[in-house]
Amino acid sequence: MAEVRLESIARECRVQILRMLAHAGSGHPGGSLSVIDILTTLYFGRYDAKRPDWPDRDRVVLSKGHAVPALYAVLAKAGYFPERALITLRKLGSPLQGHPDRTALPGIEAATGSLGQGLSISLGLALGLRLAGSSARVYCVLGDGETQEGQVWEAAMSAPKLGQPDYALNNLVVILDYNKIQLDNFVKKVLDIEPVTAKWQSFGWPVIEIDGHDIAQITKALDQAEATTVGPTFIVAHKGKGVSFMENDPEWHGKAPKPGEAIKAIREVLGITEGAWEDYLKTDSATREIVTELSALEKK
Repeated sequence: MAEVRLESIARECRVQILRMLAHAGSGHPGGSLSVIDILTTLYFGRYDAKRPDWPDRDRVVLSKGHAVPALYAVLAKAGYFPERALITLRKLGSPLQGHPDRTALPGIEAATGSLGQGLSISLGLALGLRLAGSSARVYCVLGDGETQEGQVWEAAMSAPKLGQPDYALNNLVVILDYNKIQLDNFVKKVLDIEPVTAKWQSFGWPVIEIDGHDIAQITKALDQAEATTVGPTFIVAHKGKGVSFMENDPEWHGKAPKPGEAIKAIREVLGITEGAWEDYLKTDSATREIVTELSALEKK
């Protein structure tokens, strides 16, 4: 039942991602849709929006900061701030900027988006929490294209050794959002990062490979990581599912959908056929309001 609930929340968040990107007219749909199942599982299983500054809270560092629409959608759904604010994404004066700002919103732990830095930040957080005797955990979400950065590999080599033997970073989990696409092209064509699993294992990381859209597999992997005491854990989350006309196409890494495209994508995310769409909208008032809003935006 918990998995069904999380899948429903992730689907609603996908709708909000498409909505806010259409309003913004810019942003990154591919990576945001890719990472939503992981963020949903983390925030709805392990966080408390009523205590965003609780010292022993777990921390999520979205190193691939350009996918922040997914984080905003999850935070809003979890109650960190009102969902009505989502359509202010990337607007002047909005706290919902194109990359995370730690000082702008509750629930954001690090300003990221200058790619390659999130893992180093996460190492510092994890070590500090261990030295302080805290039970809090740190979850770092990396992009696959991002791991072409040298700073990632320096941090990857350091993490299994940091704090040893008394303060091993067994509170650190790194999740690779492996959708195999980056801004310019497929990751393999720009600078292949394979063999990913063998590389991280050679540095001393236990590696778990999962389907990154399967809530049950995500949950199991996170539980396995929490049971690991010798050091940090690396999870390879294979991705690529989202919207059919966006999937496996580098063009949609950094191009926002137009309002009409967003409506088409929302219908697909909800699993409604074109013929049944109008009847469905009569039964789902929340989606009908979003579609009406986007239709009006299309006419501007």
